[in-house]
Amino acid sequence: MTDSTTTPAMPVYMRRSAFTPDPDLARIREEEGVRKVSTSFGAEVWMVTRFADVREVLGDPSRFSNARSAGHRPPGAPQLTDEELKRVRAGNMLMFDPPEHTRLRRMLTPEFTMRRMRRLEPRVRDIVAGHLDAMEAAGPPADLVTSFALPIPSLVICELLGVPYEDRADFQRRSGIMLDLSQPVERRAAAQLESRAYMSELVGRALKDPGDDLLGMLVREHGDDLSADELAGIGSLLLLAGHETTSNMLGLGTLALLRHPDQLGLLREEPERWGAAVEELLRWLSIVHSGTVKVTTTEVEVSGVRIPEGELVVCALPAANRDPAFVPDPERLDISRGEMGHVAFGHGVHHCLGAPLARMEMGIAFPALFERFPGLREAGPPAEFRSFNVVYGLTSLPVAW
Repeated sequence: MTDSTTTPAMPVYMRRSAFTPDPDLARIREEEGVRKVSTSFGAEVWMVTRFADVREVLGDPSRFSNARSAGHRPPGAPQLTDEELKRVRAGNMLMFDPPEHTRLRRMLTPEFTMRRMRRLEPRVRDIVAGHLDAMEAAGPPADLVTSFALPIPSLVICELLGVPYEDRADFQRRSGIMLDLSQPVERRAAAQLESRAYMSELVGRALKDPGDDLLGMLVREHGDDLSADELAGIGSLLLLAGHETTSNMLGLGTLALLRHPDQLGLLREEPERWGAAVEELLRWLSIVHSGTVKVTTTEVEVSGVRIPEGELVVCALPAANRDPAFVPDPERLDISRGEMGHVAFGHGVHHCLGAPLARMEMGIAFPALFERFPGLREAGPPAEFRSFNVVYGLTSLPVAW
């Protein structure tokens, strides 16, 4: 068990070398399917690795609970009263099971339909074009992470939620701390509380004068059903997820294509393949290592392994998405596979609400980048991978064209 002054060990389901998950993950998947492993905080969890098993776990909230995980605090986490814990959890859909989860999600789902995304598409295209213009005007070299991959999803989610874009440096700093598992748990908890306080301030403004953004919509249409704490929780979750995941997909996905010129060449010849390419990149990269920890509500059996009631369970998403029982030759990046039922966005009731938005952003940003800069290439120091984090990604990607 670690304390707050010790750098925690990286759990096996988070270990990677560039684009390749730790070989131990594949061995566990092939030989055992389920194994008890340690988290970065020393807690023991049952790690599920096979595609079919992961879908089973993610698809059954009655036996694998998100809500019960709230009672499991990592060593060093601040002690919260029941009332404080209730406020911290409020509105965070990842901390609830049906029917409470269903109540919250039902209010948000209309804002993330494909029809609603098509209404946003012209604005996303303008945002992408504006950042490409700025890159072109500044000239090479450029850091693709800071000039393209990070700011585009940040601006999109800010506009969608009604968050002032000028506040992005602060919320990106807080997000970075919250998701960095090498940080002391006290510092991560403090950043979470800061983030919540910031969103509570925005919610207070929306309650007085609701705008046309998502927070304003929730106040106008569901103000009688949602408390201020729930509105702050919803906003905090969407802000965090809305920029961190897509930005890391844009950075890692660009690097993956640059290092697989045959795949990039195929996309240049047949640009209609970009939709399938996005799905394959999602599968192959699996930037979210495991999603949320779950707790068994009864004794269960997974891959012949009996797991008692009250045990912690994690799903190794990179192992599941590279399961040969799911796709042939899974270690190979192959954009010709077409769309598939990968679990990069999760599965079941907690399937990523923002998946249509992420797909739309990537479907616009990737082709626009490579069309604007057909000679795009790595330049300068090698790309820096961000490993010990809830979301896998890059801290920098120097490029030229």
